[in-house]
Amino acid sequence: MCTLCTWQLPPKNISLSGDIVHVWRAELDQTVQMRERLAAVLSEDELQRAEGFYLDRDRHRFIVGRGILRTILARYLNKEAREIKFCYGCRGKPALANSNKQLYFNVSHSGGIALYAIAHKREVGIDIEQIREMPDAVAIATQFFSERENAALYALPAEQRLQAFFHAWTRKEAYLKAKGDGLAQPLNSVEVSLAPGEPAQLLRIDGSPAAASRWALADINPAPGFAAALATEAGNFSLAYWQWQS
Repeated sequence: MCTLCTWQLPPKNISLSGDIVHVWRAELDQTVQMRERLAAVLSEDELQRAEGFYLDRDRHRFIVGRGILRTILARYLNKEAREIKFCYGCRGKPALANSNKQLYFNVSHSGGIALYAIAHKREVGIDIEQIREMPDAVAIATQFFSERENAALYALPAEQRLQAFFHAWTRKEAYLKAKGDGLAQPLNSVEVSLAPGEPAQLLRIDGSPAAASRWALADINPAPGFAAALATEAGNFSLAYWQWQS
């Protein structure tokens, strides 16, 4: 799947079918006025969660990110953002409560950018990471990557390994988030492609190519210096990229 993303403003009346997945991008560092507007649509428990953050930046980004999620979902559900209710799976994956529209969603954020994946009648997971120097990348890869992935990683030129590491990490996380397993399933049991220029692909799950074939991966380019990936149930689908604005 093409990884070139063109982020556009969404139409006023937005709709979603089973063969398309919408990806929204938003900046989490907003003005005080916008943050207050978004805080006004949050539930009491979300506001309490926000108060649990020690750093102001993290608290503000949580408020903005959660408020934006509500405003996005409200467009598909034709509801007021504050009316939306969530439930959570056994591993903490959020879902819509009391919704008959079979709308699935997933959220990830890093470095002040949030991505929201919205799908109809198909599970979806998304992950974003800001690419940064990691002195312990070797130790992390040894622990969380499979033997084949580690061999592929260290066959690359040294200058390509960091980006490949983050591509692999986001692809694995996107799949686990789509499944709702979090880290209950070991990361090294999920094998993905990782070489620069190689299409995003799930290769094996618990050693099984057949299990991996039931899922599809796509790379997302949210901004320079970031890696991101989306996972969804296999089948024909396309992606649309929307830029959130107030």
